[in-house]
Formats: sequence, C-alpha cells, structure tokens
Amino acid sequence: MQKSDFSQTFHYNVYLNDSFLNKDDQSLLLKARETALGAYAPYSGFMVGACARMSNNSVVIGSNQENASYPIGICAERVLLAAVSSIAPNESIVVMAISYYSKEVDSSFPVAPCGMCRQALVEFENRFEKPIRLLLSGSSGEVYELNSASVLLPFSFNAKNLGK
Repeated sequence: MQKSDFSQTFHYNVYLNDSFLNKDDQSLLLKARETALGAYAPYSGFMVGACARMSNNSVVIGSNQENASYPIGICAERVLLAAVSSIAPNESIVVMAISYYSKEVDSSFPVAPCGMCRQALVEFENRFEKPIRLLLSGSSGEVYELNSASVLLPFSFNAKNLGK
C-alpha cells in the first residue's frame, strides 16, 4: 500500500497595526491590551490579556494568573473560557482578541495561544458548533486575524476520539 502525501494550509490576514481593524475589533483589542496589564505574572513577567465579544454582544475578559508552583498557573485564554462558561454558559464567542506585554522581551509582534489553550479553544468551538475568530497581537504592531481557532490545532483531540 502506498502512502499518500497530505498537507494542511490555512489563511489569515495580517494588518500592519490595529488602525486597519474595524472599530469593534479595535475596541476589543485595546481591551485585551489593557487586560494584559492587569495579569498576575510576577515570575515570567509575560502578561497576557484576552477579551471576547459574545454572541449576545457582551464582553468578557481574562488574564494569565501565575503561581510560584509554576505548572499550576493558568493562561489568559483559559481564564476567559472559564469565566464565559460560568457567567454565560449558553453564549458562544464570536471573536477573541489576545495580546501581551513584557518588560523582558519585545512585545511588538503577535503571539499565538499555547497548545493547551488551543485545545481548549477548539473544544469551545466544537461545543457551540461555531468558529471563534481570533485577533492576535502584541502591545503594538501587526495584528493577525484568523477565522477560526481550530486552524491552530488541525489534529485536535475531540469527542470522536472518545467514541462520542
């Protein structure tokens, strides 16, 4: 049996800066940047903020929360997803802006969610059967726009893997 070659590609938009976004997306990204400044990151100094616009037009925020026992910290994206699940369990996320600030490293370019957050975002998309549009940015500079979080994790673990 011959193996087949497969490839996966995805498209995303790159904006020179946030001034190229529509007003709603600009506002959401600004809120994510503000939220990053409130993160609790005394160990890494890498402060991440996430801000989501929900299907009912409400806005929910989350920031990373570190801990001296490093592995038990939680990323901004998962803080936001937990908040959404608690305060609006029947609402889907339409768009999420993610930004960061660091005193240690250049934060003028976009950052993508970590692997654990990618899995959590894909699970949330699957739960509501709707994509989450992502706006990824640093504290300034380029903004990446992705039409779905699932493009960041093409071989995600999902309910089918569990026979569901």
